[in-house]
Amino acid sequence: MIRAKIQKEYKDLSRQELLDRAYELGFNYEKYSWSCSQCTVAALHELLGIDEVVVKVSTSICGGTADQTLGTCGALAGGVIALDYYFGRPLEKMSYHKCIQTNIDALNPGSEVSQRLADKFIKEYGTFICGQLQRKLFGRIFCFTEEDGIEKWLEAGAHSDKDKCCHLVGNSARWTLEILLEKEVVKL
Repeated sequence: MIRAKIQKEYKDLSRQELLDRAYELGFNYEKYSWSCSQCTVAALHELLGIDEVVVKVSTSICGGTADQTLGTCGALAGGVIALDYYFGRPLEKMSYHKCIQTNIDALNPGSEVSQRLADKFIKEYGTFICGQLQRKLFGRIFCFTEEDGIEKWLEAGAHSDKDKCCHLVGNSARWTLEILLEKEVVKL
């Protein structure tokens, strides 16, 4: 397992201050940059130095996957990607010619921490599906691939109301960091 290093400008923060900063970074990245998945990872990159390529590869799983709003909330997906950065199965534990039980077992650490994050979404929102979250937060579902889907979503307060999408991203960044702290990947 990779150990995370808190970036030097954040080393003196308490646990609560670090969690609050994760929330603030996630919230503001989403507000100003969009892509709930990417913004969740960007917040953790800022705090922990996760490789920039991980931020890049989390781009299009936002909007319930490829802006379709049918799949997993991008904020959760981004958090899962960040957790897998530390707990995911390494390439050397994969085979294209033979099933090896220890390789299969190497999936468990990533799955366990990802389930913890998904459980936080379910506890807070009752779901982690993008469209269902939209219905809960906005009273309706927006499809970003429709001609005016994004405009209607923005008009409904997606990035201007403090309890909408930016809040989801902030929570995901906070909860992901909380799991990393609990699992002692990040040490204060």
